[in-house]
Amino acid sequence: MGDPAMAELATGEQAVGDAESVSRVALAEIAPEGTVGALIDSTSVEDGVLSLNFVSTLSGYPGWHWSVSVAELPGEAPTVLEAELMPGEGALLSPDWVPWVDRLEEYHVAQAALAAQAGEALGDDEDDLADELDYEDDLDDDDVDLDDDDHGDDPDDGIDFESDLSESGLPEGGVSPLGLPTSRVDEQDEAEPESDDDGPEQPDQP
Repeated sequence: MGDPAMAELATGEQAVGDAESVSRVALAEIAPEGTVGALIDSTSVEDGVLSLNFVSTLSGYPGWHWSVSVAELPGEAPTVLEAELMPGEGALLSPDWVPWVDRLEEYHVAQAALAAQAGEALGDDEDDLADELDYEDDLDDDDVDLDDDDHGDDPDDGIDFESDLSESGLPEGGVSPLGLPTSRVDEQDEAEPESDDDGPEQPDQP
């Protein structure tokens, strides 16, 4: 009579062997060729369900492995329940999912900060422009004052051009460019021409 323990072990190994065979067939349908390695372990997760893990050589997934769940019922052939790629300890994982509402909240906060910075920059530019305009106004005022002060005394002040110029436009009592006197002749000083209206002078009567 055989050992019951050995018989149970043999039965278990046979079950694992059968489960491994159907697992590799299932993985061949989803995994790229040559990416399923050796059997890592097998675990009975519940009555009639066996979980098998295989080495993964899939590029870009370090620390991951293939996992297959197989159902084994008495008198039935093993059936694959699920096959997938699972992360192991130290596997490279993607960042945690952040809901869109949280992402948009951070986006709105960032946009508000940028708008505030832009507003401050615009305010500084406006202040600089105002200061520049004030400076230019001050320069214009200084230029006007300099124009008024730089001329000094007017050399023509005190001269009565109406009284001191003759009718010819030259100074009274001066000499023209032709050497002629420029004294003004009044109308009363002009000699009245002798009238010839009365005809020749009559001789005295004897």
